[in-house]
Amino acid sequence: MPSINLKDCYKTSIKATSFIHWSRPVPQDFTTRTRLIQFLREELAVPSAAIALALRQPEQSTNLIPMILWQYGLITLEQLDRVFEWMETA
Repeated sequence: MPSINLKDCYKTSIKATSFIHWSRPVPQDFTTRTRLIQFLREELAVPSAAIALALRQPEQSTNLIPMILWQYGLITLEQLDRVFEWMETA
């Protein structure tokens, strides 16, 4: 099992907090969610079953999907960081 760098955890946590508490409204439209799911599947090879699990959670805001995947251990911190970088430009 790879070791966890606390500095990276903190950095990722800060990024996650900024996405969760964004000051301006975040579009929750179908297109944004579809593009995120496509990125997760194609770029990070996240299994469809893992994505489906995240989508079944009560707090299924598009911005929270990556955090849910990470909390359940379905993506790594490195993958979570890549998702946040993608979300910044999407």
